Amino acid sequence: MSKELNLATPSGKELGRSLSNIETVKDHDAQRSRLRSIFIVITCTAAMVVNISNTTSVSISLPTIEKDLAIEEEQLQWLVSAYSLSSGCLLLFFGRLADLYGRKKAFMVGTLCQIAFSLGCGFAKDGLTLAVLRGFQGVGGAATIPSSLGILAHAFPPSRARSIAFATFAAGAPVGGAFGTIIGGVLTQLTSSHWRAVFYMAAATSAVIGVSGLISFDADVPSSELVKRVDWIGASLVTIGLVLIVFVLGQGEIASDGWKTPYIIVLLILGVIMVGLFLAWEWRLEQIIDDDPSRATSMWTPPPLMRLSLWSRAKGRMAVVLVIAFLNWSAFIGWSFWVQLYYQNYLLLTPVNTMIRFIPMFVVGCLCNFFVAMVVAKLPLVIFVGNGTLLTATAAILFALIDPSATYWAFGFPSTVLIVFGADFVYSSGTIFIAKTSLPHEHSVAGALFQTMTQASPRETTNAIGTAFGLTITTIVFNTVVDRESAKLGVTVNSSGTNAPMSAQLVGYKDAQWTSAAFALMAALLAALFLRTVGIVGHNKVIRHVDSDQTMAAHAVSNDAVIPAMSN
Repeated sequence: MSKELNLATPSGKELGRSLSNIETVKDHDAQRSRLRSIFIVITCTAAMVVNISNTTSVSISLPTIEKDLAIEEEQLQWLVSAYSLSSGCLLLFFGRLADLYGRKKAFMVGTLCQIAFSLGCGFAKDGLTLAVLRGFQGVGGAATIPSSLGILAHAFPPSRARSIAFATFAAGAPVGGAFGTIIGGVLTQLTSSHWRAVFYMAAATSAVIGVSGLISFDADVPSSELVKRVDWIGASLVTIGLVLIVFVLGQGEIASDGWKTPYIIVLLILGVIMVGLFLAWEWRLEQIIDDDPSRATSMWTPPPLMRLSLWSRAKGRMAVVLVIAFLNWSAFIGWSFWVQLYYQNYLLLTPVNTMIRFIPMFVVGCLCNFFVAMVVAKLPLVIFVGNGTLLTATAAILFALIDPSATYWAFGFPSTVLIVFGADFVYSSGTIFIAKTSLPHEHSVAGALFQTMTQASPRETTNAIGTAFGLTITTIVFNTVVDRESAKLGVTVNSSGTNAPMSAQLVGYKDAQWTSAAFALMAALLAALFLRTVGIVGHNKVIRHVDSDQTMAAHAVSNDAVIPAMSN
């Protein structure tokens, strides 16, 4: 059965308005030199590196900050959580702003926030000031990451160059994690300013990125949407809802009465209600505007912040990819967090010695993304996602079976090598898939949605949904197992867990890794069940199983192709 493309439908009208933008992008690409294109990719990737390293570098510096500023251990985690909450929960909002008012503008605003508040963190004199400034610093990351994804999607039409660009950008996640851990450990331990040097480095790096973006990025292309207004109600609902949920996921285990603490229960219920109201509101807006586009001019019916139909793109496979990314990052973050604690709290290694053991992640992460860039046009999506998640599960299983008396090369090294395959394969191929299945005027929002489900960075106490969920579940498992094993030995564990027997802690570390492995295996199962028929997502080939009618038409026009009919 075949059908003709119909640009008279609401979605067709929306597509038709965006075609002029595609031609503008093509003109930019034709006039841009290869060197400038390279700098666009480098700048966006560097922004990802800084965003991720802003968490990992501080995480490894926490013991030093605690002693220097005399911060209580219960409040110490907010130095990481404050950044994570703002950077993770504002992604959708800033993605929408970038799509509406200009991705280059959003990127530059985010970079300026990173510079200003990184310097402020470096001069902070007390823990409260530092935590507040960290929250504002995270706003910069929330603005730069979705705008970077939109910039890359528009700067590089479907081609091998786009595959390389997205794979390189994806490499920024593991590189940022490794860079933050390495630089954070070295600067904290070896410089005179100790932990403050970490923030000075972040400010300097952000300044260089800002200058590079100002010079290399193409001028912003006006949005194809006729009504350029922000859905403030939807933005408020989703931001408040995500903040409450992520906050509860991070605080539930350490609250005075754990998950039974009244304010934890109340905030979790409120967060779920807020997200539910957001989804209902967005569905209402989408239905109203699709039925009568003229209603978008009303102040009470702005264009939706996130069209719920975005999840159903590619016959629902967009939702499957997002869930796989969520589960895989839950596994990756769980592995990273508990491995660092195992090295520092169980084996009692210094920050530098711990950092050295994570160097293979940096090297293998770069190689993985290079591999994706080279073969993404030759292998189907399920190969990358399925094998990547299975290798991540294998890495967690290796650490779940670890023998502390064995050499690092027996368990630690192979586990560290394998863990990044899932993170990089899913992120690289996933971002290419997201860019291919989303319309030109919503690339930043689609990228922000993908980022909200992941936010890959080791050893965070909270972050976006995937990170917060993974850490919460593995923490519950760890604490439950440690309490149980300690009780067997006749020891009652105190609230901080400092008196737990080392043997009980080891069992807890192992069971937390079994939980991470379960997340990755669930992701692999979803990939095998639902992504088998997707096919190849790289380059400019049209894949019937992947693209929606609208997206296929957009790509066809962007390549000067004509699609007279398509099979259902």
